[in-house]
Amino acid sequence: MSVARSRDVIPTGGGALPGDAYQQRIAAERENFDACEEVHALPPIYHYWSNRYLRPRLEMFGVSHPDAFFAKYLADCYGRGSGTRRFVSIGAGHCDTEVRLARALIDAGCDDFAIECLELNDTMLERGRQLAISEGLADKVVPSQADFNEWQPVGWYDGVIANQSLHHVVALEHLFDVVGASLQPHGRFIVSDMIGRNGHQRWPEALAIVRELWRDLPPSYRYNRQLQRYEPEFLDWDCSTSGFEGIRAQDILPLLLDRFGFDMFLGFANVIDPFIDRGFGPNFSADSQSDREFIDRVHERDQAEIDAGSIKPTHMFAVMRCGADPNGIGATTTARAAIRWPD
Repeated sequence: MSVARSRDVIPTGGGALPGDAYQQRIAAERENFDACEEVHALPPIYHYWSNRYLRPRLEMFGVSHPDAFFAKYLADCYGRGSGTRRFVSIGAGHCDTEVRLARALIDAGCDDFAIECLELNDTMLERGRQLAISEGLADKVVPSQADFNEWQPVGWYDGVIANQSLHHVVALEHLFDVVGASLQPHGRFIVSDMIGRNGHQRWPEALAIVRELWRDLPPSYRYNRQLQRYEPEFLDWDCSTSGFEGIRAQDILPLLLDRFGFDMFLGFANVIDPFIDRGFGPNFSADSQSDREFIDRVHERDQAEIDAGSIKPTHMFAVMRCGADPNGIGATTTARAAIRWPD
């Protein structure tokens, strides 16, 4: 396992993270995810919101949910390749997404491939290995223990995916450089991730709107289930203070645009995030009409502010090809417009 033991600092683009601090964060990250068996679990109110508002936007690209997004574009890469196609998933966790993708590819007639599952946490990788075996996909889903801050690919890939993992990466420049260097000309870098402020904080203009809406919440809805604290006023907590959660989220999109051209980009959501995520989302019931109406109202305000350019999206789906697109046309233009540059 590579955890940068030989380096005194880990470059972050905006400075450096001392080696001992990096090791402490590695330990915190491992402790957090060792016991986490449902990495992508979200409260029911999130699924109400996503099915009503996000799904129709994804359907414009011919998919209806994140797994279908990855499967569609991996199948496209498969169709352009030859021989045994090599895919890699960066930060694969329990490999549950990759097992589902392998099954979807096989069902689509794409059966000559392997998905390398890159993950630092050996506990999670072992769960993934056992899942792949139980599903009869051990030859298709191949766990590989590595630190993506130091990863050095061997050979070429027909497709690279990152599912909610880039916001945990410190050395983004290194990772994006090696992805670009190892991607076949026909291959694509396929990503679903968070691109808001570092530590998943709100930028000031969005924070003001969240706090305005917060005043309309009943007191019982202001309890943070994750941090187990009552927040009479929304507290903008920096999630990156101990582990790697959102550590360089705001750098992801600008650094991608420096290195890749975009075939597809969908940016979405900002102000809605705290109300439907793991902290406060469990306070809402998807079966309650008044709760749904409140979420509808927050979404409408959120989307109106994004459409007006007053705030920027904090999430993205993107499909990228090697080589920056200096002309900024199509999806690349849309992606560039989604950047919220620091003041």
